[in-house]
Amino acid sequence: MTIDLQHIASRPHSRGALVANVIRAGLLLVAFGALLFLVLWPQLGSTASIVAVLAMAGIGLLAWRVSPTTAMRIYGARPYEAGDLAQFDRIAGDLSRRAGLHSPPRLYLMPSLLVTAFSIGSSKRFAIALTEGLLRRLTMREVVAVLAREIAHAQRGDLFVFGVADIISRCAQGLYYGGLLLAALNLLNSMTGGDRVSWLSVVLMVLAPALMTGLQLAMSRKEEFETDRAAALLTGDPLGVASAISRLDNSAGTPLDDLIPPVPARKVALPSMLRLSTAVEPRVARVSAFDAPPMPPLDISEGPRISMVGVGPIELRPRYRWPGVWF
Repeated sequence: MTIDLQHIASRPHSRGALVANVIRAGLLLVAFGALLFLVLWPQLGSTASIVAVLAMAGIGLLAWRVSPTTAMRIYGARPYEAGDLAQFDRIAGDLSRRAGLHSPPRLYLMPSLLVTAFSIGSSKRFAIALTEGLLRRLTMREVVAVLAREIAHAQRGDLFVFGVADIISRCAQGLYYGGLLLAALNLLNSMTGGDRVSWLSVVLMVLAPALMTGLQLAMSRKEEFETDRAAALLTGDPLGVASAISRLDNSAGTPLDDLIPPVPARKVALPSMLRLSTAVEPRVARVSAFDAPPMPPLDISEGPRISMVGVGPIELRPRYRWPGVWF
């Protein structure tokens, strides 16, 4: 039987998915703009609306223009050395062709024992970071399923939303620390008779990470089901995708975790695109029952897992890193 790969690959990349992503990104930007407006209104009055609009535009532009290479450097990910993951380039290329993408992703390694991965960029140019924990603990079949999920995110146009969400999370963390500082100054000024900043602004600044996280978690459920389905289509291996999902670290936490000092979300996975509200069991059940069209098998061979030279066990331990990344 002849299989129309382009027809299969193009289905998840529908106009509906693109429209949904534009709406999601818009909601995140508007929500953060509204929060910033409320924070600044007591001090700036109507000028606060101008600052909020400029901040929304700046975040959107930065998410659109930031280089995947620069972002990966910020997160401490390293391009793998040629030969370390020899077959991964070929597999990523095969999956990208099935997805109808312009070019395959660049692969990076992260010095962490968490079992996770994430993507940055756009459907035309993007990068995928895989943790050493994922490469050590998952089979090649499962690693390929993870790669397929990340490529499916690029295919569906999710990466811009991820970039917006991550930048907003960093900005919200900045507001959090600023709120703690202003709260301390208010208490000091209340004893010395100095001017105080509006307590409404202070409270909103401290709550900013929790509010933005709550919105992001509320938006993530349906999208993860769709990404699982797209990965099953790309690989033709729903059971492999289900197995990978069941073994990934899923540390979504709750918005309340963002209020615990000294570091918001210090025990949940960041970048923020790793925080997903969807429970694993329903996803595994749904993708296991999915009857994916037959696809030509990928040439996968099991091999020894890589070890990143010069990275000791202390550095590999999950911990909080600059600039607000827990892995």
